[in-house]
Amino acid sequence: MRLLLTFFLLLWLAPARDSAVSWLGPTTYEMGDLIHKEAATHEFRFRNISSDTLYIDNVRPSCGCTFPDWNKAPVPPDSTGSIRVEYDARDIGYFKKKLKVYFSNQRRAEVLWLEGWVVDID
Repeated sequence: MRLLLTFFLLLWLAPARDSAVSWLGPTTYEMGDLIHKEAATHEFRFRNISSDTLYIDNVRPSCGCTFPDWNKAPVPPDSTGSIRVEYDARDIGYFKKKLKVYFSNQRRAEVLWLEGWVVDID
């Protein structure tokens, strides 16, 4: 039992691997008030701060109302890349949507957020 507890304590105290990217802006974007059924977009930009070339392996949105698009080309060290995200604004009210970004040389996903209000002007 003591060995198992020690193992989990060491795992918890182990330093987390640093991110391979530096985001060039907030990772949470406030979209403000959006008009019902009028899509809005935002572009998240990042810099590769690792010594290796990176690829965006995948971007997973938390729902079908958020559509990510990214360049499949490699991002060399000290270069920039971006992820364009479209939100369809189909549901009226407050929203906060999560996107998980998976990079080729990084085990843990980076998390991005879109939030705002969808209003009906009719």
